Amino acid sequence: MEKKKCPQCKNLILKTSPTCLYCGRPNKFITKEYVNKKWNNNNNKNVFDYIFINKYLIFILFLIFTTFIIIFS
Repeated sequence: MEKKKCPQCKNLILKTSPTCLYCGRPNKFITKEYVNKKWNNNNNKNVFDYIFINKYLIFILFLIFTTFIIIFS
């Protein structure tokens, strides 16, 4: 891991850390885009709902298909 000096307290911190562990100075400017990219809460929920709905839709179609096969056999 690459380290750099904090501009405020001159201690070594990781380049990937969001803040300095010693003084708390932000290493990166925390914006709404940064938070959404880091945590990505909204996109994960939409993907989960999409997969969940498709599983139920496939189950219902399979159930209808099997009932038609049983009835017309």
